Amino acid sequence: MEQKSLVIGIGELLWDVFPDHKQMGGAPCNFAFHVSKLGLDSLAISSIGHDELGDEIIKKLDNIGLRYDIQRLDHITGIVQVTLSGDGIPHYEICQPVAWDFIGMKPEYAEITNQTIAVCFGSLAQRSIVSRATIRAFIRQVPDSALKVFDINLRQRFYSEELIQESLKLCNVLKINDEEIKIVADMFGLDGTDKENCMTILEQFNLKLVALTCGTNGSYLITSEESSFLETPKVKVADTVGAGDSFTAAIVVGMLNRKPLKKTHQMAVNLSAFVCSHHGAMPEYNGKLVF
Repeated sequence: MEQKSLVIGIGELLWDVFPDHKQMGGAPCNFAFHVSKLGLDSLAISSIGHDELGDEIIKKLDNIGLRYDIQRLDHITGIVQVTLSGDGIPHYEICQPVAWDFIGMKPEYAEITNQTIAVCFGSLAQRSIVSRATIRAFIRQVPDSALKVFDINLRQRFYSEELIQESLKLCNVLKINDEEIKIVADMFGLDGTDKENCMTILEQFNLKLVALTCGTNGSYLITSEESSFLETPKVKVADTVGAGDSFTAAIVVGMLNRKPLKKTHQMAVNLSAFVCSHHGAMPEYNGKLVF
């Protein structure tokens, strides 16, 4: 690794299979893609199978120019069956076990963690004991000065109170949506508004920032010193797949570049609106995307 500052997405890498097509996905990879498009060096870490779907992923990653450290394993490449509601909201059926359930901790990750200035992880890839151990070991090796982003991404039954508690202890930034904060608040016995519950979690786990997205009802960025609320731009929605991951990427880039909170928030809102107006989580960037 020649770079001295890397932003890492570690976890699931898969194919989102829609009724009429498939698209490469997985929140950590989506995140790494958008970070790279926003001008920072990023790296996606995951596992795929020795199969045709795995070969297609490598080809796709090479085509989009995303740097990766992908393990090839004797497990099938991840697949998610995606159906879209009338307003473009995705519903997922996630297969298991698959290759990204078995991400191993490689010796060369020691050098990567030394160069890491931000790492993003979620709950889904921690559903298996192997990947969970690797993700947590990786994060513990990352410098204390780095951003450690828990993009919670609660899916189906693949989470528990213990998993969320341990992940919140590892992170210093939390990204959560309005459905997820209600689940977490119920687990933790919090009875405030969604924003108040986010502030409680921020304080309880000594976080730098909590990002709360509320779909069409706007979003919040909350720190111990200030908070920002912005309306969600009205766009013609193609689908919302990956919009949250792009939001997270913009927040991380803004924080690393020491942008004011409101400017960071505006960048995140603009980018997620752009992604919503295109099909798939990794649309081609164009000149209309303005921050």
